[in-house]
Formats: sequence, structure tokens, C-alpha cells
Amino acid sequence: MTVLPTLFADQQQNDLPLHEQLVRTLREAILAGHLPLHGRLPASRILARDLGISRSTVELAYGRLEAEGYLVRKVGAGSFVALAAVRPAPRPPQSAAGLSRRGQEMAQGGACHEVPEVGNSFASSQPDPRLFPQALWGRLMQQQWRQGASDWMNYGDPQGLATLRAAISSYLVQSRGVVCEPEQILILTSSQQGILLATQLLIDAGDTVWVEDPGYPGARTAMESAGARIHPVQVDAEGLNPAGEHPSPRLIYCTPAHQYPLGVPMSLPRRMALLAEAERRGAWILEDDYDGEYQYDQRPLPALQGLDGQGRVLYVGTFSKVLFGSLRLAYLVLPRPLMEAFSRARAAVDGHSNQLQQAVTADFIRAGHFATHLRQSRLVYQSRRDLLLAELAEHCPRLTPVHSGAGLQCAVLLPAGGEARWTEAANARGLGLRPLRQYHLAPPTREGWLLGFGCLDNQTLRQLCRQLGALMESV
Repeated sequence: MTVLPTLFADQQQNDLPLHEQLVRTLREAILAGHLPLHGRLPASRILARDLGISRSTVELAYGRLEAEGYLVRKVGAGSFVALAAVRPAPRPPQSAAGLSRRGQEMAQGGACHEVPEVGNSFASSQPDPRLFPQALWGRLMQQQWRQGASDWMNYGDPQGLATLRAAISSYLVQSRGVVCEPEQILILTSSQQGILLATQLLIDAGDTVWVEDPGYPGARTAMESAGARIHPVQVDAEGLNPAGEHPSPRLIYCTPAHQYPLGVPMSLPRRMALLAEAERRGAWILEDDYDGEYQYDQRPLPALQGLDGQGRVLYVGTFSKVLFGSLRLAYLVLPRPLMEAFSRARAAVDGHSNQLQQAVTADFIRAGHFATHLRQSRLVYQSRRDLLLAELAEHCPRLTPVHSGAGLQCAVLLPAGGEARWTEAANARGLGLRPLRQYHLAPPTREGWLLGFGCLDNQTLRQLCRQLGALMESV
């Protein structure tokens, strides 16, 4: 029984009473199988002597364990273990082989494949939380909680809070050129959830899906997990180019307002050509307007959905880029025939979004705070964009911006042959560079980076550009 003093000694610095320490030690030893079923424990007098504690302490511990069913005490015979340890049979390590084919595709695909967000680096392409009216948001939350706490604690409508859908509809019609009614809006947790729902409901295994190349990896992952055949379509200066020989698609995924990751907007002729192609081939279009609110140099073109006269475009938007990421609210604008099916599927997958946050967001929009915040933050981000371009021109003259008229990040092109070594050296120093090659399906013909500036103040932007410039000259 030498195991007992050893185990007990490990806990002598514990603040628990001695009898409680002994109870826990013996209980763990029994459950772990160190003390087998029917094994005899030392007499209380002997154990007390070995452990240097009083016999009454041991008796108290034995009595507790007997009452709990771990021990059986027989007068004149001793104390015996009454419980067998239950140890599961060893299993081989689990691997991806245990996943379904769809699960393996999702696990291998991941989402963005981006460098993790680093506070003061070019990976910072999120909205700056310092610009958000946090105190105002807190007051709106308190007000909603006081007025309707019992309502917000209940389950909600899978389609979303009616007041929020009405507020979103009004905003989209006025500011984004979307043609919709509140009944066509489905509130979601994220834009990625909207992409997943669209792929699960509109794609069968083996269907062809057109995606932009380069493009958003998270969309490709969702489509591959549905068994789609991904067909890359080249992006040029006018956006996705549907001309040429392509297999007929079931779904076309695109980011017309601000192509991800190159940043180019889809021209009006190209939009009309894409709509005509979708109509000719009987395809759906999934329009991802992930940050179309941030346009700096010109008024944005109306959403592709607003030009659609055939009801083939599904429009997905999010509040993550205009309010804050942890809000976890996004939305789908759907053709009316799809609304019921998508609402039912949304209920099956996730139930509903947070009721309180929906109510607060609706108040934030209807009271005009959303428009004010968007206007003010757009001015800040535009000034940061301007500073980034100026600093790159001065310190990194070999970089060529692709298109920087919108968004919270800017794609830049590099001289051929230098990207791999520069990326490795820069990221070892914490610069957070994202190579454009990771967004391509076909072998890229150009090298470049995606540089985020959304969270970077002026001093940090200058410092990063100078660091990058010096590194490119020395490596």
C-alpha cells in the first residue's frame, strides 16, 4: 500500500482539512484502479502512523468513503474496496478517416486561410473598434432590456426580428440599390452561414459552380462540402469575366461591389453580361456584398440584385465590417419563391439569431446612428487608405496597388520572383502579409499581397510601410 503515502504527500500543501485530502486521495486511487476491487486497505492505526496524522482523521475519512459506497468495513477483518474502476478499452487515435467525405472536405478546406489577425500588422482588415460608439450601443442595449427582457429571453423567429428586417430593407433600398421587401430578408449569424445555406439548398453533388479566381476561400469550401465541381473564372479589371468557354453552372458566386481579394468593382456591362449568362444557363447568382459600404472615390454601382429582373440573384450582407465582428448578425435577401425553404433550413441549422442584438441593431439603424457611424468611419478609413498609398509610393516603390477605391484592405502586385522570400521574412517580423497566391485556384500569373489597414492608426501605418520597404531592399 505504498501508493497511499505517495499520493497523499502530493497534496500536503492543499488548504483542505487533512481528512478531506485523504478522502480525495483514496477516492481517486480507487477510480483510477490503483486500489483494486476487494483490495484491503491498511488498518486505520497503521495508516495514521505511516502518514503522520491522527487515527481519528483516518477513521473520519474511512467513514466518509464507506458512506459514499467506495469502501466496505467489516468488524475484525478490515476495510475493503467496494467499487471496481471502470476503465474503457484503449482505442486507436481518431483521424480524418472517421469523418464523412463532406466533413473531410470542410476540414481540409477551412475558411479564409489567412494570417491570424495581428493588432498592429497588415493582417488588420477588420473595422476599428475605437471608432464604434460603444457607450451609445450600451445605452440602447439597456433600454431594450428594460423594456422587453422577457421577450428577448425567448426563442425567436427563424426569419429574424420583423423590426430589424424592415430597417435593413429600408437601408438596402436607399443605399445599395437592392430591390426587396422585409419579407424577403432572412437574418443570419454570419455571411458564411448564408453561403452555406445557399450551397446546401441550391447545389447537388456534381453540380458546377463558378467562382472568382482569385476569390474568397470560404465560399469555395462551402461549395466543395456540398459536392460541387468548382470552376474558376478569371477576374480582370472589370471583375469576373463570363465570356469564353465555360461549363454550365448551377450557381455563380461573386463579389461585384468590391472583388475579394483584388478589390476591383464589377463594371456595369460586365454585370449585365453576367445576368444574361445566368438567365441563359438557368443558374443562380450568389452576390456577396461583404463590405460594399466602404466606397471612397466614387458612388458605388447599384447592387447586382437590383439589376436582376428574373429573380436569380441571392444577396448576402453582413454587419461584421460596418459595426463589429462579434455582433454575429448578417442577412440574405432572397427571391420570394426561395424564402420559405431557406427559413425552414435556417431553423434546422441554427434556430435563430440573438434576439436582443437584433432589437438593438434595429434601433441603431432606425434612429440614424448607423448612417452617422458609417459616414464618420468611412472618412477615417479613406484617410488611412490615402496614407497607405502615399507611404507605399515613398517607401515601397516596387509595389503596385491593384485597385484601392473601397474596403478595408488593398491588394498590391510585386515584381516576379520575390514574394516567397519577402513574405517569409516579413511575417517573421510580425508584418502579417497575406500572399495573393493563396486565393487562386489556377496557377497565379502575378505575385502580390493583400494589405489590411482598417485597424491601423497613422503612426502604425507609417511604421509598417517603412519596415516593409527596408525589408524588401535588404532581403
